[in-house]
Amino acid sequence: MVDLLTLTLEQRVPVQMQGETAGFTWQWLGEGLLQCTPKTAYRKTMLLSAGIHGNETAPIELLANIINDLFAQRLTLAVRVLFVFGNPEAIRHGVRYLENDMNRMFCGAYQQLAQDPETERAAHLEQVTAQFFADSEVDTRRYHYDLHTAIRASRLPVFALFPYQTQPYDDFLIQSLKAADLDALVYHNAVGKTFTHFTVERFQAASSTLELGKAKPFGENDLAEFASTDQMLRAVLADQALPIRQKSDIRQFKVVDSVLKQSEDFQLKLSADAPNFSTFQKGELIATQQAGDYVVHDQQVWILFPNPKVKTGLRAGLILKEIE
Repeated sequence: MVDLLTLTLEQRVPVQMQGETAGFTWQWLGEGLLQCTPKTAYRKTMLLSAGIHGNETAPIELLANIINDLFAQRLTLAVRVLFVFGNPEAIRHGVRYLENDMNRMFCGAYQQLAQDPETERAAHLEQVTAQFFADSEVDTRRYHYDLHTAIRASRLPVFALFPYQTQPYDDFLIQSLKAADLDALVYHNAVGKTFTHFTVERFQAASSTLELGKAKPFGENDLAEFASTDQMLRAVLADQALPIRQKSDIRQFKVVDSVLKQSEDFQLKLSADAPNFSTFQKGELIATQQAGDYVVHDQQVWILFPNPKVKTGLRAGLILKEIE
């Protein structure tokens, strides 16, 4: 039994570094990193990550429960999987990050920042991910589900984002997200520095970031809110049929622009508690700053991840249009 969450929170090393159960072999690859390989042939290689932002605890608890059920043989493993708790130090401190947002450090972006434990962790995650995919059987399909929660509430509470890519989007990935009863899919329009963009760009993985509700401290999450996502992930791990979608059709959006914070006088024309997917109409003002105001030119747009507190030079929100 490997209790990855307890080991991570207590900064401990397991008694054994590797071992096996009736159905799979496992290897502890370092803090917050657990690799499991089924003893039977497998068709999918899967990276399951959470805690890239340390205060987003619901996905961490969800993955911890899945790991526990695998070792207790309550869940069968039929894919090769790497479980990642991304930012252990931030997880232990209960904060989003210590110095800089780790989900802007991938594709080598950590090299542009002063070296600290988080840049070292991002570099290490890139190395471990590269080794994991390299060691998998050649003809397996690669998947990456990166689980997050949002800073603020959302009009569409559970949704997924696809990193920008030029190859077609993987049909199984889309079907799995629909089966998870997500409310919306969002397609990025530009290259990013996120963990999922790294796995798409470097390894052609079918990757998606899942946003599951609002960030809360450990022990305050109602995981029943994310039961559909939990069921979907378990079905994928066991290589079983996906759950039947219970909601109406999923809504789809594309990113059309980013609102950049260019100076300290930057102001978003949103209340502090305005939810994700708040709407603006043509002619309305979204943000003001010395470099120029941001005015809506389309009939209607939605805003995602509005955050006036980001560092100068970073994105303070994504502007979306709905795909009919």
